[in-house]
Amino acid sequence: MECYLDNSATTRVLPQVADTVYKVLTQQYGNPSSLHKKGLEAELILEGARRDLAQVLGCDSSEVYFTSGGTEANNWAVYSGYELRRRRATGIVTTAFEHSSVIEPVQFLAEKGAQATFVAPDITGHIDPAAVLGAVDENTGLVSLMLVNNELGTILPIKALAAQIKRKNPQVLVHCDAVQGFGKLPLSVHSLGVDMLTVTGHKIHAPKGIGALYIKKGVHLKPIIRGGQQQKRLRPGTENVAYAVALAQAAQIADQGRVQNTAHATALRDKLLGLCAQNSEVAVNSPADGLPYIVNLSVLGIRSETLLHFLAEQGIYVSSGSACAKGGPSHVLRSTGMDLARADSALRISFSAYTDEREIDCLYQGICQAQATLSRR
Repeated sequence: MECYLDNSATTRVLPQVADTVYKVLTQQYGNPSSLHKKGLEAELILEGARRDLAQVLGCDSSEVYFTSGGTEANNWAVYSGYELRRRRATGIVTTAFEHSSVIEPVQFLAEKGAQATFVAPDITGHIDPAAVLGAVDENTGLVSLMLVNNELGTILPIKALAAQIKRKNPQVLVHCDAVQGFGKLPLSVHSLGVDMLTVTGHKIHAPKGIGALYIKKGVHLKPIIRGGQQQKRLRPGTENVAYAVALAQAAQIADQGRVQNTAHATALRDKLLGLCAQNSEVAVNSPADGLPYIVNLSVLGIRSETLLHFLAEQGIYVSSGSACAKGGPSHVLRSTGMDLARADSALRISFSAYTDEREIDCLYQGICQAQATLSRR
């Protein structure tokens, strides 16, 4: 039995979404910029996908721009958001456990003169809202905060923070990386009060290589890619129509099943935590009030890389952190001040709506076998 428990890295594409992609690729394959029937057909399909995604996000379709994924959308928001305010404000506030596609652009801008503040989480994996607000001043032009941390599952109070930030400095642009919370938490960009918001497809059972950036009307970001008139010249390049449709379809499916799926994920998390409570050598790193789809734990005394390979040999697939880190040390766990040995033995287990309870039993049995086998060695 295959136990796939790495859904925060990527999810399998739903069969109905894959069927839609195949149909568009083979039947509605026109270039949406072409001035003939096939081009018009593709354009209509593309704009339909934009409307469908906008409906899920709670915004107007004119505020949705398709990208190649979450990394591009985050880079666009950070670089262009900073540039938009740079003449009057050179400060950027973010957290120390953001995804690398936010951390690294902010670090690059800091090298070029930006005043960057990275608010660290505490040992429980939470961010102090007062620390974020305290870092915002008259020189702050951009604040970028994730909705859900991709390794710990920490949920940030974006709505409350955005409102407080705007009250303190109305000129601040607020960007939210919602990649891990999209399709799992109630999400309305207008309710959140953000200026920009990132989503991607492959965390919600759409293909890899498609994402979107919401840009609030009146926020005039500059493009970071040039060379075409597509998407109002803000994100040029021939649109990936099939994948845009897939993203919108998967988003609708996730939104419709959100309540039921969250209950399922909560039951899976509770089952796993109940099993781990029986094992004195397993420590849970995720906060108790985190997103139930993500459980970060440490199997004390066994390095993550060693345990990952042991489990993979049995068809059990988990990760040690963000897939983008390629197995490198987790900056997320380090930012909490976690003991190095505990951080070096951490696993991230992540569920989807299609995870089976038997996979939880399989994982725990694999951990116990690893403890018995590897400790003997």
